[in-house]
Amino acid sequence: MKVGVLALQGDVREHARALETVGATPVHVKHADQFESVDALIVPGGESTTIGKLLDRFGLLDALVERAREGMPLYGTCAGAILMATEVIGREDAPHRFSVLDISVKRNAYGRQIESFESDLAVEGFNEDFRAVFIRAPIIERVGDDVEVLATWDGRPVLVRQGRLLASTFHPEMTDDPRIHELFVGMI
Repeated sequence: MKVGVLALQGDVREHARALETVGATPVHVKHADQFESVDALIVPGGESTTIGKLLDRFGLLDALVERAREGMPLYGTCAGAILMATEVIGREDAPHRFSVLDISVKRNAYGRQIESFESDLAVEGFNEDFRAVFIRAPIIERVGDDVEVLATWDGRPVLVRQGRLLASTFHPEMTDDPRIHELFVGMI
């Protein structure tokens, strides 16, 4: 199974390593025609404005939206979750989003880089807690009726699923625990 990792900016190598660990073949996606050669796509953490502008500049945005609407599974981590969200709340919008996941997010809501943190999360379907890494993470303020909350932190959703779409406000690729990537690969 080939899983693309959007390779414009962000934690590309870390996601590729995690995918290999769970038996998937990672493909670094940099061109629109590559969307057709992968079974699913991860949109990594990084900087959502930068990733969005690069998607637009290199002609990837429309092709990505089309493939997502055709049912290609997507997983967005942190910035990827912002780009997948149908709404960004607050002063800092994220231009060039593909708006496929029925959530509202607030960017950088936990604070600056120095206020990044780790926490153990109870994840639906996991027997043991998952150690999550939050780096300038967004907050999910609202989830749509069809969105399933798989984990929360401090009473707020941090891992959500809507059909073949998965999003986390934390970075599972920054740990040695492959279970979130296994969950995504199992959705394909």
